[in-house]
Amino acid sequence: MKKIAAAAIAGLIVLTPAATASAAMETSASQVAHPAAAAGALTQARRMAKTYLSVSAFSRTGLIEQLVFEGFSKRQATRAVDSITVSWRKQAAATAKAYLDLTAFSRSGLIEQLMFDGYTKSQAKYGVRSVGL
Repeated sequence: MKKIAAAAIAGLIVLTPAATASAAMETSASQVAHPAAAAGALTQARRMAKTYLSVSAFSRTGLIEQLVFEGFSKRQATRAVDSITVSWRKQAAATAKAYLDLTAFSRSGLIEQLMFDGYTKSQAKYGVRSVGL
């Protein structure tokens, strides 16, 4: 079975977990001291989420994880992603297409891959149906 990181397909740079944890702690500490910075960080997280979605497909959890990798706290990333309108089913369909453009999958294998990427079973099935499997 193939477990391919969605970020690898899009050619995105993902930071290491150690760097992510350090950046998240720094971001979080600065927000306690500066509430206005927290609002600004949320705005930036929302903006970055929209930017990522404009260039690649993501599951909700995948997008939150990517924002955390970028240095936002888990809370900021979650709030940012939940504050934008996204059709996660359409994202699953786009991810399924991207995978099939890269390599061959069975129907069940592609569903499993999409679920590994953070899509719900329902979203994954929709994505697979959308590409004709």
